[in-house]
Amino acid sequence: MSIISTGAVDDTMATRILKKSCTTLFSAGVLLLASLTGQAFGLTLKEGAPQTYTVERNDTLWDIANLFLDQPWLWPELWQNNTQIINPHLIYPGDVLTIRMIDGEPQLVVQRDKKHITLGPSVRKQTKPAPISTLPWSAIEPYLNKNELISDETYQDLPYLMGNQTADTRFITDDIVVSRSYGRSSDQYRIIRRQSTIKNLDGDVLGIQVLHIADAEMIDDTVPFQWLVKVNNSNFEAQRGDRLYDGEFAGAQDLVLQAATSEQNGHVVGNLHQRELLGKHDVVIVDLGSEAIEPGTVMGVYAQGPDIIDGDTPQYAGENNALYSVFDDGSTVHQPAIKIGEIIIFKTFEKASYGIITRARELVKTGAIVANP
Repeated sequence: MSIISTGAVDDTMATRILKKSCTTLFSAGVLLLASLTGQAFGLTLKEGAPQTYTVERNDTLWDIANLFLDQPWLWPELWQNNTQIINPHLIYPGDVLTIRMIDGEPQLVVQRDKKHITLGPSVRKQTKPAPISTLPWSAIEPYLNKNELISDETYQDLPYLMGNQTADTRFITDDIVVSRSYGRSSDQYRIIRRQSTIKNLDGDVLGIQVLHIADAEMIDDTVPFQWLVKVNNSNFEAQRGDRLYDGEFAGAQDLVLQAATSEQNGHVVGNLHQRELLGKHDVVIVDLGSEAIEPGTVMGVYAQGPDIIDGDTPQYAGENNALYSVFDDGSTVHQPAIKIGEIIIFKTFEKASYGIITRARELVKTGAIVANP
C-alpha cells in the first residue's frame, strides 16, 4: 500500500516520540513509493504475468503492459538491455513477446516474422503492419465527447440560441434556429452549455466546464446581429441560451505514458459527469495546467483521512464538536495519504487538465490528492 505524508504532528518536547513514529511512517512510505517506481528494488513482474504473448492487431501498448506489470508506465524498463528493439513503443501485430530472467531481472524479448518483399519489374516494396499504439485516442474519446474547459470570459462572449419559427424551447437535429451573432468566424460550430464552474481548493476559478450538446451549421447571416443555424449531430436537446463555439477541438492524440515526478502534485477538483463518487473510467479534472503537466502522465490518486484530535478519547476533527488545540501540544495528528488508484492525464488546458481513472480500489472523491504513482 502506497502512502504519502501530507503533514506532521505538532513539534514540542512532549510529542517527540509521536513525531518520531510519524517520521518512521513517512520514511516507510517513501521507500515503498521508490519500490513502486522500480528504482529501489528493481522491476517486478505482475503476479500471474504470462511467459509469452502474441501481439494482436487491436492491442494497445497499455493493454500489453498491464499483462506484465503492476506499473505499466515502466514498460520501457523491460527492454533496457534488449538490443533487438531500439524503440520500446514500436511493437507490431504478430510479434511474440517472451519473458526471460537475466541476472535476476526480467527482460522482454521479441520474435518477429521477417518482412515480406514484393518484387515487380521496377518496384521493390517492403510491407509490414503498422506498430500498435501506446494508448490511442480512440480508446479515450468515448469518455469525453468533445467536452472541455474554457475561460468564463470566452463563454460569456459567445453567440447563443434564441428560438425558432414554431416557438419551440428545445431543438434537435435538422431544426433551424435563430441565434444572436457577434461576428462570424466559421461555418461550423459546436453547441455547448455551461455544466459547472471549476475551482481549485482555494476557490480560484480554473475554467468553465462545458457540455457538447450538438453541432451547428451556418445557414444565413444576412440579418444584422442574427444568424440562422441548422442543428446537426445532437447528443442532447439544445435549449435557448446554449452557446455557439467555433473553437477547434484540439489535443486528440495518441499517448506515450510516463510517470509523474515528485513535483507534480495536485488535487481532483471536479469531473465530467458531476458525480460525487467516481470509479474506473470516470474522467476527473485536476488542478494542474499545461505548464505543469503534459498528456500521457500517469499519476497516483491518494485519499487522506480527517485530522485526529488526541485526548482521553481520540476524536476526528469535526466529530462531536471536537476542537483543535490553540497550543502546539501535539494533540492534532495529520493522517498520511494512502494510494487508492491511478489516472492518466490525457488533455490539458491553461489551468486544469482531464485525467481518466484507470485503476481504483476505492471510490474517488473531489479533493483527492494526485501525485507520483
